[in-house]
Amino acid sequence: MRKVLIILGVPIDDLTMPAALDRIDEFIVQGRATGKTHQIATVNADFAVKALDDPELRLILQECDMATADGMPLVWGARLLGVRLEGRVTGADLVPALAERAARKGYSLYLLGGAPGVAQSAASILQTRYPGLEIAGIFSPPLSSVLEMDDSVAQNIRAAKPDILLVAFGNPKQEKWIHMHARDVPVPVMIGVGGTFDFIAGKTKRAPAWMQKAGLEWIFRLAQEPRRLWKRYVIDLGGFGIFFIRQWLALRGGRTPHPIVPQTDIVLVADHAVVTLTGRLDANNATPFAENAQRALDALGAQPRLIVNLARATFLDSRGLGVLVTLAKRARDANGDLYLVAVPAALAQTLKLTRLDKFFETFPTIEHALKQRAAASEPLAAPNAPRGAWLVIAAPRRLDTNTAPEFLERCLESAKANPRLTLDLTGTVFLASAGMAALLKLHKQTREAGGELRLAGCASEVARALELARLNTVLHLFPNVETATAK
Repeated sequence: MRKVLIILGVPIDDLTMPAALDRIDEFIVQGRATGKTHQIATVNADFAVKALDDPELRLILQECDMATADGMPLVWGARLLGVRLEGRVTGADLVPALAERAARKGYSLYLLGGAPGVAQSAASILQTRYPGLEIAGIFSPPLSSVLEMDDSVAQNIRAAKPDILLVAFGNPKQEKWIHMHARDVPVPVMIGVGGTFDFIAGKTKRAPAWMQKAGLEWIFRLAQEPRRLWKRYVIDLGGFGIFFIRQWLALRGGRTPHPIVPQTDIVLVADHAVVTLTGRLDANNATPFAENAQRALDALGAQPRLIVNLARATFLDSRGLGVLVTLAKRARDANGDLYLVAVPAALAQTLKLTRLDKFFETFPTIEHALKQRAAASEPLAAPNAPRGAWLVIAAPRRLDTNTAPEFLERCLESAKANPRLTLDLTGTVFLASAGMAALLKLHKQTREAGGELRLAGCASEVARALELARLNTVLHLFPNVETATAK
């Protein structure tokens, strides 16, 4: 099972380079057999700071299949939180190591992004270093936003059928593009690699090894590109430091960890498994709890739903939070979910501080959780509600790459009868780029039919996602359904 800790709301895998490569081997085997895409992020302080203000990026990183520590601030932060990471896996080191393994095992690579000619140069260098390396394709698309990028990019990758897609768009664009196309571009492994092509091609020089080990690589980079990087480093260091101190005070501040193994009994109730956590969940007891909870998931088979009862829990540290995130990811990958119930006020504050309060579904009691059916298809099954001249359609809890196609199809079909649509987003907690692309298509279709599209009841993080994509100036937003359908 993954060993994960949470830093500024972002899960970081605790592993070495060989372990990361072995896991990628497993991803490729599974992806070839099932068509599942596995998203990998190499996370540095810039990622973590951006994720604090970008709800879409944050949830994408929280749901990545693997997120490695690319920057030294994350390594230092882990130590301060009581976890000494086994290794640091940077994108600049991972890509060459992966190319060497790909040449040995027959994996094909596709290089996407980078400045014109850079990806081609990087591919040539990798093939020279690692004879037999298969390059399935290379493409550097014109600069554009995720929502404006030509669909032919995904089509070409799908036709090439690579085992590994390396995306060099920079963060957060590369992470959002990968997440948006995980369903329609079934590549076993997709990795956001930032400026790695530049390093390989020699366009950008890496710091000497001693500076990398000492955590001084940022000084070397800043000396190379001071005008471009100074502001980013100031923001990163300031933002990372401020929010990390808050997390450290909450998750470490004067507490001495001691092992208390949570309740081990697995209770099956109405096709759900209930596991109760007693006392603390920290680095000392995270492993036995994770094993017990994993047995509960395994016992449920398809579409597992795990209820974690926190009524008697007293403390969650960064590793304990990582266990819960990992279990939720496993359940959701199997079309199930993980619910937290009876969350004490102090732990609710911890979830909010670490930006995990929207990642988990929480309920006051086990009974409330048992009534919940979080499958995305259920909101779509609700009947459309006419309201005066408007047709009101409830959006799913998550409007992303998994739910957007079906939701869009339903809305377009409804618009044939009445193109005046109001989408009720009151219950929507996550809006991804795939969902925003669907909204734009629906906006265009309703206008062409002489109608209009209105969005009602957007939560703060949904509204923020629209703002970051500048769609708040294109789409019509209203505080609630009543206001949206008033005239």
